[in-house]
Amino acid sequence: MKKNSLDHIYESYMMDIYRYLLSLCCNNYVAEDIMQETFLRAYLHFEACSSENVKPWLFKIAHNAYIDYKRKESRSIAEEKEFFNNISDNKNTEEQVLIKEQLKEINNIIEKLPENQKQAILLCDYNDLSYKEASEVMGVSLPRFKVLLFRARQNIRQKVGRGDRCE
Repeated sequence: MKKNSLDHIYESYMMDIYRYLLSLCCNNYVAEDIMQETFLRAYLHFEACSSENVKPWLFKIAHNAYIDYKRKESRSIAEEKEFFNNISDNKNTEEQVLIKEQLKEINNIIEKLPENQKQAILLCDYNDLSYKEASEVMGVSLPRFKVLLFRARQNIRQKVGRGDRCE
């Protein structure tokens, strides 16, 4: 198996793509469906990908598949998912509960952000794409992406600072 075979790419990036899609749609089943659609599209256009740009290329495909899903679906999103499930085992129970509550609060705040700010945060801060890669995935200029990310982070800071609850 070549290092850049589709099997290797799937194994390497499947969980990143899944988490990104789950963060966008908050539904396990929908995220799995869109993830499968992403890798089907990747399979169909595998020759178009250069080996050094695999991750941003997959995120771009996932982003487009998600937008296609949103266009087809008009119903609202019912489920809410947390971004993090792994909390350090060396924390006591009380600390774990507090950390989970803080993460849930931040997740709820991110859910309430405008769609383009939400995607900027998810691509850059949660999936470690560079500003340039994330701007390409979103199809916006680099300066526009930086503005979206700045505003998203600013909104989160303000709401966490005020103790806003988004329940």
